[in-house]
Amino acid sequence: MNDQTHRSSVVLSCVIVNYRTPGFLIDCLPGLLAELSGLSARIVIVDNHSADQSVTILRDWIRQHDTEARIDLIESPHNHGFASGNNIGIRYQPAELYLLLNSDTLIRPGAIRTLLDSAKQHPQAGLFSPRLEWPDGKGQESCFRYHSPVSEFTDAARTGFLSRLFAGWQVPLPVQTAPCAPQWTSFACVMIRDQVIREAGLLDEGYFMYFEDVEFCHRARRHGWPVRHEPTARVVHLRGGSSPVKTDLAQKKRPPRYYYESRARYFFQVHGRTGPLLANLAWTAGRLVSWLRQLAGRADMSAPDRQWADIWIHWHTPMKSYTHPAKARP
Repeated sequence: MNDQTHRSSVVLSCVIVNYRTPGFLIDCLPGLLAELSGLSARIVIVDNHSADQSVTILRDWIRQHDTEARIDLIESPHNHGFASGNNIGIRYQPAELYLLLNSDTLIRPGAIRTLLDSAKQHPQAGLFSPRLEWPDGKGQESCFRYHSPVSEFTDAARTGFLSRLFAGWQVPLPVQTAPCAPQWTSFACVMIRDQVIREAGLLDEGYFMYFEDVEFCHRARRHGWPVRHEPTARVVHLRGGSSPVKTDLAQKKRPPRYYYESRARYFFQVHGRTGPLLANLAWTAGRLVSWLRQLAGRADMSAPDRQWADIWIHWHTPMKSYTHPAKARP
């Protein structure tokens, strides 16, 4: 972060990574700018080598609407993923707090100040997350427990009895109505103290996309910085706008190779050398339970296409560099 020294520090730097989503981002920016009025804050947009008209469209919009000159637009010469793009933005502008924000979000009034107030009132917390919701106000899951071999087993088994038996290991938490301290939170919108980044490091660029948020939260907690969730801060997340992977998983379509590479890296970093193997064996055992239920005439709770094979991607070389999505699929 040494290259920040020539820029004046602000209280809040909002970092948004764009990859071929200028329309979503243009919808996001007016509400965000309104929220930053009167604050010591800037917006850093990192275009992750979209190689389309994104930069031209965004530059034109900024020229016409950024009357207070709060927005910086950075063109990355490459697309090395979500973590890399956010790190470029974090390095660019020194700040006390960083708001990492997806391009497919809309800020509800008061959300930013609520998170800032929480940061002041709870100095022991290092990350602050809002309630994510759909445009109609219905809440989205945004608070989670860590992925574990047990959660892999229950997720693959998809059996009510086992889900209840191992409820304490289920990854998604119910939509929260009161402040809480989840093990990790969605990075669709999260505020992070600069001190956390200085102590725990930047996002791990070994992840192209997915699992970098849970790994960062795990690393921050190891350094004594828990997450605080503030449900009165509300942010609309148009899930799937910036990436189709979650939609693909929900529809049982085959995710891209980098998803499984990230999964293997996470289980190695968080659960140790045997983590990827244990997670895969647990998933396979759970899938066997699901198959047995099918033989007994129960509904087919199928997994995403070819997941039985794809989970073994990088399991024995989990720290190997990811495969760029432009070059290969599973």
